[in-house]
Amino acid sequence: MPETNTEASTIKVNNQLRYEATHKVTITGIIINILLSAVQLMGGFFAQSQALIADGLHTLSDLASDFVVLYAAKLASKDADDDHPYGHERIETVATVVLGLALAGVAVGIALSALDRLIHPENLLQPSSLAILFAFVAIIAKEGLYQYTHYIANQVDSNLLRANALHHRSDAVSSLLVMIGVAGSVFLQIPWLDAIAAILVAIMIFYMGARLILDSTKELVDTAVELDKVSKVKAFISNLEGVDSLHLLRTRKMGSKVLADVHIQVNSYLTVSEGHYIAEGVVNKTRKAFPEMTDITVHIDPENDEISSSCDNLPSRNELIKQLYPHLQDSGLTDNIRNIVLHYLDGKIEIEVYLEGVSDNKKMASLVERCERYEVVRKITLYQKAWVLQKDPEKS
Repeated sequence: MPETNTEASTIKVNNQLRYEATHKVTITGIIINILLSAVQLMGGFFAQSQALIADGLHTLSDLASDFVVLYAAKLASKDADDDHPYGHERIETVATVVLGLALAGVAVGIALSALDRLIHPENLLQPSSLAILFAFVAIIAKEGLYQYTHYIANQVDSNLLRANALHHRSDAVSSLLVMIGVAGSVFLQIPWLDAIAAILVAIMIFYMGARLILDSTKELVDTAVELDKVSKVKAFISNLEGVDSLHLLRTRKMGSKVLADVHIQVNSYLTVSEGHYIAEGVVNKTRKAFPEMTDITVHIDPENDEISSSCDNLPSRNELIKQLYPHLQDSGLTDNIRNIVLHYLDGKIEIEVYLEGVSDNKKMASLVERCERYEVVRKITLYQKAWVLQKDPEKS
């Protein structure tokens, strides 16, 4: 269904609010990560902790991802245009893939460095107890960033912010592993525990990156939303007034939005305008019940076209009238016809002819008999209109 001005304005406002919220939370993350990475790197250097230095580099990589988030959020907040009629939300998805790749790259670098130190024990460092304090500060800061970012992500329903929140949570857990490894290395005087902690951090970071890439790739290839959500939407639409049944529902995600195509079956003999009215009702009521479903296309079917015979080979209106016209002339009813309604159903055509001022039943019976000889015609019904009471719009 076409998008109204009110709906377009609402989407524009929502996009702007999401961008402003994303901008605010990301700037906060950038400031904290700058300070924290400096503290971790200096602390790792002075406390001789490879795991703390690795964690500091991980935090430093967050700065790059934060700028990606800012840039992507600004682009994604743009309104739909001729080149992107569905909006720009997929930019968030692409940016999330970039974040995942960045995480995976950082993880590989940390792991290779730690493995090199394990292979060459002479390069192992013995951390001091000061490293434990730096690691603890990092845990508090990163967990705080996760909670704040995750809260805002849910408020504005942003998958990009959720991805960045997971990034912060991975940082917090990696710092926890660093603190455990450093503490073991300090208290047990085993230098390689620090390197082992760095490798564990790398594995966890790589897992988080792979998860982000996989989830975002599913969206890019138009994977349907969760089955339980699809079932709820189907049940909701099937129970709406005017809907006889629902026999097809396709969904796909685009950023925080869900796009859907739905085929509903209505009474086979409804007018086009009433079918359109029912379709509008389906769109508006479904959007209200499921706010994330911002773009819904409703296809009206007079029958279940997945199991009914095809009507593709049937003649068009002009072709059929041309074939029937000699019979209409022979019946002498041509001047009495006010309307002809065609119903294309289950591989056949049902014809309704509306007449006015006819009193000869034999002529009408003859016309019906002749028309029903056509193989494509299932039945023909004549309606005689004696008089019409019409409301005057100007007096309403």
